[in-house]
Amino acid sequence: MMKVVIPSADARPMSIELRHLRYFLAVAETLHFGRAAERLGMSQPPLSQQIRQLETLLGARLFLRANRRVELTDAGRVLQEQAREVLARVDTAIDLTQRAQRGETGELRIGLTRATPLSTQIPRAIFAYRQQFPQVQLKLREMNTLQQIDALMAGELDVGLIRKRALPAPLMSRKLFSDPLALVVHDQHPLVRGLPADAAVALRLFAHEPFVGFLREVGAGIHDHVIALCRSAGFTPRIVQEAGEASTLISLAASGLGVTVLPASCCHIQVDGARFVALSDRAASSEVHVACRRGAASPLIGHFTRLLQGVSG
Repeated sequence: MMKVVIPSADARPMSIELRHLRYFLAVAETLHFGRAAERLGMSQPPLSQQIRQLETLLGARLFLRANRRVELTDAGRVLQEQAREVLARVDTAIDLTQRAQRGETGELRIGLTRATPLSTQIPRAIFAYRQQFPQVQLKLREMNTLQQIDALMAGELDVGLIRKRALPAPLMSRKLFSDPLALVVHDQHPLVRGLPADAAVALRLFAHEPFVGFLREVGAGIHDHVIALCRSAGFTPRIVQEAGEASTLISLAASGLGVTVLPASCCHIQVDGARFVALSDRAASSEVHVACRRGAASPLIGHFTRLLQGVSG
């Protein structure tokens, strides 16, 4: 039972329970003990006893009872106003606490790589989450996979949307979807000129071409994956230029400086002269995972990951 502790005149604390205030307000609002008791679902004698107990605890008379009429005293009117505020604050505190427990309020810190928002699944999941949980504040931070891992370890992120890689023991991840990788070349490159739009090529055909790629420190997930993919195709790429943005790499490929391998979702970045070509290599896809700390089973994280998996399934 919740209580409000009030110091008495002799400095001894006395406990007024919230039920005392609820009983008092029922009588104050009806000015009738019988109707108040009916509203409260109790009989009149216990209600009268509780009001007398409250008056004793406060050392103040709250009601005038005469000729079957009940009126508030000046002290009663003061208590009526204050009791309403106290109970409203308590009800608000209970509601906010329960909503937080259900994951309906609070703050969720999410890490995103540069390319993952270009996949349609991610914006759809974030939109759906905002629709379902409008009182949750989303804080989105653009970070590469390695930076997200560090931030998750340090407790600076709640959820990370990363490219698949080995994780430290305190972290765990679940696959959301596979993002196909595509070769990006000048649209007049002799190895793709004349190919139908839905054609796929083998990466080994470009073993002797110059490559442009992500700086490792800004695109660790894709950078490492592309190197491994080239080695699986039998060569080590000759990287002639590195950059930090997918749009820059597409522009470099469109200028004929070199070819590059990017998530196919980057095709939404339109650059004149650039062509995306599907790769036929078996490992030419990049898994996007949702990562968090082990044991971080808060309702906020749970709702978000379920939505991600729902739109990615």
